[in-house]
Amino acid sequence: MSCFSTVVITGASSGFGAVFARRVAQYLQRCGRVQESRFVLIARSVDKLQALAGELTAEFGCEVLVWGCDLASSSARAELLGRLAELESEWMMLINNAGLGDYGEFISAEPERNRRMIEVNMTAPVEITRTMLPAMVKAGRAYIINVASLAADLAIPDFAMYAASKAFVASFSEALRLELAKSRVHVTALCPGPSHTNFGDVARRTGKSKKEVPFRKWFYTSIDCVVKSGLRAVLANKPRCYPSLKIRLVGLFVRNAPLWLLRLIMSSRPRRAVPAE
Repeated sequence: MSCFSTVVITGASSGFGAVFARRVAQYLQRCGRVQESRFVLIARSVDKLQALAGELTAEFGCEVLVWGCDLASSSARAELLGRLAELESEWMMLINNAGLGDYGEFISAEPERNRRMIEVNMTAPVEITRTMLPAMVKAGRAYIINVASLAADLAIPDFAMYAASKAFVASFSEALRLELAKSRVHVTALCPGPSHTNFGDVARRTGKSKKEVPFRKWFYTSIDCVVKSGLRAVLANKPRCYPSLKIRLVGLFVRNAPLWLLRLIMSSRPRRAVPAE
């Protein structure tokens, strides 16, 4: 059994993933265990991962492994899963954070883009979790954060595939949590609303401007708030986390509103697709 505590984060090159790495390192530092810890950072952008690894090593003195992987590729995932299967430690955390979006009508969606979204948002977290779970159950403590979305509770026109994929993540997390109820593995579905990550740039289709993704400024939650809320929730063994009061209130409304009302609201939701400027 390795002497290291192990933290695995997908989509760690930017956004939530990078902040998760720093916040978990700070948490372990307060616990007096950060220098015994091992971080495994996974993303396509190896250069960004290496820069983050250098920061973590310099500030916290922890071991950081950089594993470049395109989670939409079955062959790349197979290699990654083989490496993950070898990880064991007395304390484990898995943060399935990587995700892809696509904003626009389903009828005009690119099939390859849909395939990649399914692979990254659904297939990858399922395969990674299944690979790591036996070691996590054996570990002294283990935690899983699956980054879903507020969209998991709502069918959203122009985000049909993305919302459906996040509904899968939330449902998978709930079922997995029940199966692991008698173990020491905590499972939390983190359900943020929009944040200032690069999600909008990735979700925006070619030839469309930033105005195409219609999120109001007041509705955004800071990345740090999302990450801190998610960590507190999984450490407290909470099933779901809706970071910030406004997201909790919207989530509460969506989960309790009658379906006919949600359909009416979503059918009148502003939808626009404007040419790039």
